[in-house]
Amino acid sequence: MKTEKLLLELEELVEQLGYTIRKEKGTFRGDSCVMEGQKLVVLNKKKPEQQQVGLLARVLKDKDDELKDIYIKPVLRQHLEELWERFDKFKDSEIEEMDIDI
Repeated sequence: MKTEKLLLELEELVEQLGYTIRKEKGTFRGDSCVMEGQKLVVLNKKKPEQQQVGLLARVLKDKDDELKDIYIKPVLRQHLEELWERFDKFKDSEIEEMDIDI
């Protein structure tokens, strides 16, 4: 699956969990939060798509228990599981810096 398509699929999955995704420019990494009761994921659109995919995969890893009730395409689930396995091998800061080969 191409990175662009994977990014769109992950964005859709994150939105199914009730998050609003905002893409902003700046000098930040991006993350998820709850602001005024609204679940929000902020992506830095200046970052490469691979890093945006990594951030969304990290958000989804933290919500793995909620994903059990949502259908995930097998190819998408495989990508997520591969990324989650990498997250378990490396420190979080290293994940943000590494180029995710998709």
